[in-house]
Amino acid sequence: MKRRVVISILGTTLDMGKWEDRWNRWRPNVGLCQQPGLFVDRLELIHDNHASPLARRIIGDIETVSPATQVRSNTINFRDPWDFSEVYTSLRDFARNYAFDPDAEDYLINITTGTHVAQICWFLLTEARIIPARLLQLSPPRDREPGQDFAGTHRIIDLDLSRYDEIAKRFASEREDAASFLKSGISTRNVAFNRMIDEIERVAIRSTAPVLLTGPTGAGKSQLARRIYELKKSERKASGAFVEVNCATLRGDQAMSTLFGHVKGAFTGAATERAGLLKSADQGVLFLDEIGELGLDEQAMCLRAIEEKRFLPVGADREVSADFQLLAGTNRDLGVEVAKGRFREDLYARLNLWTFRLPALRERREDIEPNLEFELKRFLEREGENITFNKEARERYLAFATGPQGVWNANFRDLSASVTRMATLAPHGRITTDVVDDEVQRLNAFWHTSSVKDADDATLQDLLGTEAAARLDRFDAVQLSAVIHACREHPTLSAAGRALFAQSRLEKKSSNDADRLSKYLARFDIRFDDIRRS
Repeated sequence: MKRRVVISILGTTLDMGKWEDRWNRWRPNVGLCQQPGLFVDRLELIHDNHASPLARRIIGDIETVSPATQVRSNTINFRDPWDFSEVYTSLRDFARNYAFDPDAEDYLINITTGTHVAQICWFLLTEARIIPARLLQLSPPRDREPGQDFAGTHRIIDLDLSRYDEIAKRFASEREDAASFLKSGISTRNVAFNRMIDEIERVAIRSTAPVLLTGPTGAGKSQLARRIYELKKSERKASGAFVEVNCATLRGDQAMSTLFGHVKGAFTGAATERAGLLKSADQGVLFLDEIGELGLDEQAMCLRAIEEKRFLPVGADREVSADFQLLAGTNRDLGVEVAKGRFREDLYARLNLWTFRLPALRERREDIEPNLEFELKRFLEREGENITFNKEARERYLAFATGPQGVWNANFRDLSASVTRMATLAPHGRITTDVVDDEVQRLNAFWHTSSVKDADDATLQDLLGTEAAARLDRFDAVQLSAVIHACREHPTLSAAGRALFAQSRLEKKSSNDADRLSKYLARFDIRFDDIRRS
């Protein structure tokens, strides 16, 4: 059995009594050791220097009523026992220095004595689990029989709410409501996704640290970020606005001005002062989507703004402050970007405290059906028309959508667009097999085209960097992609050159295909060896 330990403040009024008649009145710390069914192995009695004589008297009386109880005296001198900051700090320091051993001892905190401030502090320290204890409330006897002692009664309050069935059920229901809210009310079936949403719900309510949402484009990062904000606002964890910015649209001075604001005259065209998005998100949530596209200078300023809640607008000589929670989204692997020198390691470390990867739709095929219903409801809300499937059409579409042919390159954006097209084309509000067959052909053609383009774009970004690739004209991008593809198919520069210049080299008596190819690649600061390694 565990030893029972009670921590209690000496009651300088309630525990008072010098003469023999003190036994004819209720004294909480003496009565505590007389409770039937509540034997106290050790009492930690807290008092100040001025109350030492009273403490010695109480300790002596406890030895009389409960000789087996060990009483230890603890001196804490409160300059002002009604000063919340002082009392809380003193009791917290006591708790931190106390050698708690929950495996061997059961702790109770007596909240009957001490000022109201002390009682509140005991509650807060226990609720925060700084003190691993339950609360003990003592009450004086009401109808005492003649000759009966003045022990009174007691009640133990356990702040572990999971132990209370009705409260636990209410909490579980509220958590389910919060998780459902984050999922937009969709009854998702993917176990890993549902587990992740449960974790996000707890983090959103309990933490103000940055949250990083990763995953492919169209996986729902933006929508989830807004739902996190709305949940935090409903829980009164955020009072300001939700500010969203796509970092891929920010370039050069515009990026600095958009994020951090500028003063009048900071640069050509700055006719008025601008607050900037970080300031607009004060007391709210800032969502930096595609944060991997930010330049290194902007990343450095963002890191300082996150850590110090202060930043310098463009052209300003005085800092401004903004206290916001940061949500960030990216479809890139920021760890890889750090290794390539494209993303700051210190900012990544700051963002990586809470990282949640949203899976692609093809990784959650069991969730396609409930999301199909959700998209039809959205169409009804948006267009005012209730669209349904006939049975065979629904089965045919779900078989395609959840099968291996369902690529879903753009994830939920593809699904939403697909449902919108079918609902718009549905004759008499009913999606038929003909509508489904047409849509399947449309999706297959679209996915084939986009997969080739995405692969080419990814290759260019990998070799040139995101900004340089974005500056290419489409003509150059297509031509360069074809050249890179040829280089990867051939083992040497000369072999690739012969394949690329097969027609033009026939018209020349002598040619140096390797030199021609090398010079072409040099226009983009690319070497053949770079392509072979990528």
